[in-house]
Amino acid sequence: MGDFGTLLPLAVGYIVINGLNPAGFLVMMGLANIITGILYRLPMPIEPMKVLAVMAIAQQWSPSMIYASGFAMGVIWVFFALTNLIGWIAKITPRSVIWGIQVALGLLLAYEAFKLLSSGWILGIIAVGLVLALRDNRYAPAAIVLMVLGVGISLVNGTFQQVSPPAFNLPPLTGFHFKEIWQTLLLAGFAQIPLTVTNATIATAALIKTYWPDKPVSERKLSLNQGLMNLIAPFFGGMPMCHGAGGLAGQHFFGARTGGANIMEGVIEISLGLFLAASVVGLFSVFPSAIIGAMMLLVGLKLTGVARNIRLNKDLIPLTTTVIISILINMAVGFLAGLVVYHLTRSIVRRRGQCACQQPQRLAYKS
Repeated sequence: MGDFGTLLPLAVGYIVINGLNPAGFLVMMGLANIITGILYRLPMPIEPMKVLAVMAIAQQWSPSMIYASGFAMGVIWVFFALTNLIGWIAKITPRSVIWGIQVALGLLLAYEAFKLLSSGWILGIIAVGLVLALRDNRYAPAAIVLMVLGVGISLVNGTFQQVSPPAFNLPPLTGFHFKEIWQTLLLAGFAQIPLTVTNATIATAALIKTYWPDKPVSERKLSLNQGLMNLIAPFFGGMPMCHGAGGLAGQHFFGARTGGANIMEGVIEISLGLFLAASVVGLFSVFPSAIIGAMMLLVGLKLTGVARNIRLNKDLIPLTTTVIISILINMAVGFLAGLVVYHLTRSIVRRRGQCACQQPQRLAYKS
């Protein structure tokens, strides 16, 4: 549940605003979690593609447009994996730019968290305190305690009257028009690609090496996995899904260490989708947003912690450029700007070094 801080707000938007079928949404996400947990044996996050999700919710896309955008991402990521284009992008991307993306994501999460916390500062402060007190507790994990607290508050407030009774529902068969593939690529898909390259693929692979150095996962494998699940999910009501450094940091922060976390989360999601799909919309709408904000805030702060690894003489300028441009414009432009600045400064330093080496030779020749 450590990744629920970023999942819940977007899930609410997809279901409540865009009208995605909760059964398909939850069951497909649950299956993706279980399969990923078994394959990787790591708490690999499954989460919405954020650019697509935000644009779809803001512009109130139809469900078929969301399914079309997911299928387009599936094709692109399978292509990246089969051609190993993702590997080439990974090779030319320095750690400073990856860290810049992580720091920018952390700051953006913290900003969104403060907006959620503003709905109830006292509750938010209590939630933050619980996280700090219980983050290493194996018998009362902070994320689960916060979820129970949120449900309890909803019961006390009497808002559970909005929740429908249990009923069995199967995921629907869904589809889309092929013209919607290009339409959604223009609206948000092309902007999503660099973010998925950096945050969901390169940064996630780097974070896995940091947390589990004995269990590295290649960028190519992550790309293929993201492609395959997005080729299947749109036909059964699933949203566009990816991995993510933010989600991985959240899982790790709240104590997840193995693929068992994914399997448990997947079982919960499938159970909710099959038996409580009609109840989910009401359940999400009554959950205290201040608690979600507390979870998001601490995950965001954890992501910004990678900045302590920077080398001032090599990493500071590309990292700062990536962070500033990502926040002011978007992650895609920030990534490209950081990449250009890194290779430009590296080229300048190399030329200066060559000039310094050649100068003594010229003097010796003249003498």
